Amino acid sequence: MTEHVPNPSGTLANVSRRNLLQGIGAGVFVLAAGLPVATSAQDKKFGADGMPNGWRDDPAVFISLAEDGTVTITCHRSEMGQGVRTSLAMAVADELEADWARVRVMQAWGDEERFGNQDTDGSRSLRHWFMPMRRAGAAARTMLEQAAATQWGVALAEVRASNHAVAHAASGRSLGYGALAKAASALPVPDRGSVRLKPATAFRYIGKDTIGLVDNQDITTGKAVYGIDARADGMLFAVVARPPVYGGKVASHDASETLKVPGVVKVITIDPPAIPSEFEPLGGIAVIARNSWAAIKGREVLKVTWEDGPNAVYSSDSYRARLSEAAGKPATVVRNEGDVERAMASSAKRVTAEYYIPHLAQSPLEPPAALVRIVNGEAEAWACSQAPQVTRARLAKRLGLPVEKVKVNITLLGGGFGRKSKPDFVIEAGICSQAMDGAPVKLMWTREDDLHHGYYHTVSVERLEAGLDGSGKVTAWLHRSAAPTIGSIFAPDAKHELPFELGMGLVNLPFDIPNIRAENPEAPAHVRIGWFRAVSNIPHAFAVQSFVAELAHAAGRDPKDYLLELIGPARLVDPTRIGDLWNHGEDPERYPIDTGRLRRVIETAAQGIGWGRSLPKGSGLGIAGHYSFVSYIAVAVEVAVGERGGLSIPRVDIAIDCGPMVNPDRVRSQMEGAVIMGAGIASSAEISFKNGRAEQDNFDTYELTRMDSAPRDIRVHLLPAGDYERPLGGVGEPGLPPVAPAIANAVFAATGKRIRQLPIRDQLGA
Repeated sequence: MTEHVPNPSGTLANVSRRNLLQGIGAGVFVLAAGLPVATSAQDKKFGADGMPNGWRDDPAVFISLAEDGTVTITCHRSEMGQGVRTSLAMAVADELEADWARVRVMQAWGDEERFGNQDTDGSRSLRHWFMPMRRAGAAARTMLEQAAATQWGVALAEVRASNHAVAHAASGRSLGYGALAKAASALPVPDRGSVRLKPATAFRYIGKDTIGLVDNQDITTGKAVYGIDARADGMLFAVVARPPVYGGKVASHDASETLKVPGVVKVITIDPPAIPSEFEPLGGIAVIARNSWAAIKGREVLKVTWEDGPNAVYSSDSYRARLSEAAGKPATVVRNEGDVERAMASSAKRVTAEYYIPHLAQSPLEPPAALVRIVNGEAEAWACSQAPQVTRARLAKRLGLPVEKVKVNITLLGGGFGRKSKPDFVIEAGICSQAMDGAPVKLMWTREDDLHHGYYHTVSVERLEAGLDGSGKVTAWLHRSAAPTIGSIFAPDAKHELPFELGMGLVNLPFDIPNIRAENPEAPAHVRIGWFRAVSNIPHAFAVQSFVAELAHAAGRDPKDYLLELIGPARLVDPTRIGDLWNHGEDPERYPIDTGRLRRVIETAAQGIGWGRSLPKGSGLGIAGHYSFVSYIAVAVEVAVGERGGLSIPRVDIAIDCGPMVNPDRVRSQMEGAVIMGAGIASSAEISFKNGRAEQDNFDTYELTRMDSAPRDIRVHLLPAGDYERPLGGVGEPGLPPVAPAIANAVFAATGKRIRQLPIRDQLGA
């Protein structure tokens, strides 16, 4: 195997466990023993405890120390631009009292028994792993202090670690970490309860803006290894012709012309999965060749007749009408407070609106890619995966191998956004390798493959109705959300949103309204529905925050003031009391909905953009706020609409309260990225279907935010939280949901035209 890995001086290497252990004899000492996995006596587990395989805080798992003093920290989460390799290492290094210049980061392979949960999704990495990583660093620091104290024959309390050395103040003696590595590695790991964590006032890295990305040098110089970069001696390349309709299959095929293409070595059939397909490949015909060009050209001349199956009836226009019809009728009640019907009947004014959000594709700039080889009954994969353990388990099952005979190495991800949590592309690579007697095969998706055969963000019709009293105050609120569920890839006839989808801005609406009802009509799925950054928060936030602005207009009120009035006074809301039993997987006692924090981000964003200032004709301000992933975000937007309908966004202010921040620079970057991505969702992004087929092919038809359409000025407001004993919130996803409604509300302020469907695209034409 020839793998391109960055030079250790570049801070990142894919080092196998075998090589790491072999390094012990060459002067690297892994801190021994370990801390046990946390257990809970409660029936229901929350946070990291509730994730498969839980968490670890064992320094032997995450930290190794060489005799030259180099500290290597293992990151077990997937890096896709969110900075997790840096942020987790910051937590370890700070408690370890390590010199950051002597810290290196190694990417873990997929092994949840060793590393704990590795699914990088749900904006959970820091909020679940901040404290375990701190404890791992603190335990290692204590072991180094104990090794020094033992060598000097003094009490542990008399020595102190600081900046990569342990000192004994009374005698003036000091030893560097490298000199203590061997002795420290032989010591037992201290009991978790005895480990001393640093006070926040002593942090050197946590919460600071002084640390750059550990892999930035390799990324900017082209040395970084993404899934599409993995190499192996004798490697073959493969692409797959997949059924154009979900659930379809090959009726017949003729590969004679394909086999004439120079470089093509084999054409194989991949059997279609049972529906629902979960993470299995869609089936089809794989073309395996000696180079990627030959594989792609061979697929182009492949003659396939497809049997489309029942989903060939799926077309976006007719399906939208079906969703709209469903949203117009009473449906399954998922939240019910007060008496909505009675309050509606007695209201002075009733306002109704319906909102449409199309399918979206994650469209990471690096399409799915994986390399798999099989040698002596053992499979090894290199993949840009968000879910290493799921990938390992599904690959093992498909290849008929024990899980322990499968290793999944995780590369950098050139974007993920939820797409790469599904390992169908890795399984395809494994099938192709197996067909070539275990030879290494890199399976590649093109951009067209990605848009035609992905796991799409759900399409949605959201219908809202409100009753207002004579003063314009909302007395009744009805929200029906009709959208196919992610559950449809796991279970047959899944037609209702699951609790986690309902808990993304539908049932957990934190408004101070006496009568609220939320309903969930049936919505059958006809394509693969999957996780997309922020998931169902996107349609729910777009509908709710757009509707609030409509209600403000109907009541003759300022939209920002009206939104704050709906939220009501600062208070703590138990999410379980209002029907959200999920609460992003977190303990509702530790993570109640804090309306005071939601109010503050709205006020901060409004103040930042200069809410209420006069603007020229064709310009307007819009605002939206949303609670998701146990964080609070508000977005205020200034837009300008030209005489011919051209939309530009001169400025966006986004405010976030995510609790304590480990790496403020990354929080800021995630908010900036969310604004840019949200602008694309608002203005141009859409996947539509006709006869079961996705109509968009590439970025000319599935339009992302381009430089000329990106907001000119993005200002991020980080609300500080200095108490690091408070629980952390999410960061990677919650910035996205309020962006589109804030833009839509600003368009109304600028033009008087209400935006009720996305994308805006040509709705502003003269």
